[in-house]
Amino acid sequence: MDNRTLIAKRVAQEFKDGDVVNLGIGIPTLVADYIPADIDVTLHSENGFTGLGPADGATDPDLTNAGASLVTCKRGSAMFDSALSFAIVRGRHLDATVLGALEVDEAGNLANWMVPGKMVPGMGGAMDLVVGAKRVIVAMEHAGKDGSAKIVKKCSLPLTARGEVDMIVTNLAVFHVRPEGLVLTELAPGAELDTVRALTAADYKVAANLTTMRV
Repeated sequence: MDNRTLIAKRVAQEFKDGDVVNLGIGIPTLVADYIPADIDVTLHSENGFTGLGPADGATDPDLTNAGASLVTCKRGSAMFDSALSFAIVRGRHLDATVLGALEVDEAGNLANWMVPGKMVPGMGGAMDLVVGAKRVIVAMEHAGKDGSAKIVKKCSLPLTARGEVDMIVTNLAVFHVRPEGLVLTELAPGAELDTVRALTAADYKVAANLTTMRV
């Protein structure tokens, strides 16, 4: 499977019955397609609805997620304005949020909205989401297109939030951010420790019970 699908499938395993989860733009939007059928999760989209469904079968041009991609709605979904959408976020009603990133560092700091010198449309709701959600999961490619590390010792880009990231899922590995720092807990099928080490600029520990990613 391709890297984006692998990442989305692994993230989709993190939720349990009753969770309310926000999916950010990019790879996170794919997670909706892979949530197990026996798990009842309510997906929130910051542009104003809960009950987000998978993209498969989406045909209504007026029904999109926050990234403007066509989506479906599950039975019982609700639509509302931005004020209520962000009241859900800021009121800490989200069990988790899944976001992409430009950089994440070993202290759980996140940079995901701006590259200096490049035009950007704005920070969106990321700053609210990472502070408002009870759990923050980063879903991203392990390295940039040029091979540069995205998991770094200290973020060099403008921060979205400090110390809010709990988990990082990439096409190579799964890391957890713990009080002692980053811990590598899973390797993707076929990935090797040496490859992860070469493409990771942060310090981290390898869990004693290191496992292979379940996808």
